[in-house]
Amino acid sequence: FLGTGSAFTLPVGDEEKNWQSNMLIEVPGQQQGLLVDCGGDARHSLHEVGKGYLDVGAVYLSHLHNDHIGGLEWLAFATYFDPRYKPFGKPRLITHQTLVKPLWDESLRGGLGSMQVVIANLDTYFNVEPVAPNTGFVFGEQTFELVQTVHFMNGREIVPSYGLRFTTNKGTKVFITTDTQFCPHQIVDYYRWADLIFHDVETAPFKSGVHAHYSDMKTLLADLKAKMWLYHYQPGALPDSRADGFKGFVKKGQAFEL
Repeated sequence: FLGTGSAFTLPVGDEEKNWQSNMLIEVPGQQQGLLVDCGGDARHSLHEVGKGYLDVGAVYLSHLHNDHIGGLEWLAFATYFDPRYKPFGKPRLITHQTLVKPLWDESLRGGLGSMQVVIANLDTYFNVEPVAPNTGFVFGEQTFELVQTVHFMNGREIVPSYGLRFTTNKGTKVFITTDTQFCPHQIVDYYRWADLIFHDVETAPFKSGVHAHYSDMKTLLADLKAKMWLYHYQPGALPDSRADGFKGFVKKGQAFEL
């Protein structure tokens, strides 16, 4: 976990600085890793663990909020211009097929659309891999499946985020929610399927409505909470998650051997 904080995380008092909730998945046999979301903090959070863009072979995007895509301009230009990246080709950019066009047209085109002489597009910088509904992708020899979650409502339409589920070579079933409201009835089957869950959660005193709030998460059944590590929380004092039945809050830099 390169960071475990919310979109606007900043330290409180003497608290250690956290970064946005992006993750680097490293698969045995792969020289480069899979970056799960690339927020605006990504270059700093990678550097803090001794890594950089040369260590990123692919990036998976769950949705289009800045804390999940804000570092893409940096990643694109850095890998495009650094000759040391040329032996790797271009980074893979993996996301749900419905996000590819708005990612470029509404988020990245202003910064990445042109260079000296070159009129660029998303394919200039990345090997773009749109993922069809109810499918997934392979990184290394590991298969990842997309799971749509309910992030927020845009007027009368749901704007989803796409979580990931996968089964490791040791048989552990893992579910990463990315960003989701508290909607256990919609995704309870994935809670039950998983052996290990990494779940986004809000810990602020008010509810934004776009993430599951800790006060609601506490109401889940005990057997579900016992599988869950919590991340994407706000700075400041945290509740006693272990006493409430969870595995705990993930800390920045914490690694899991799966």
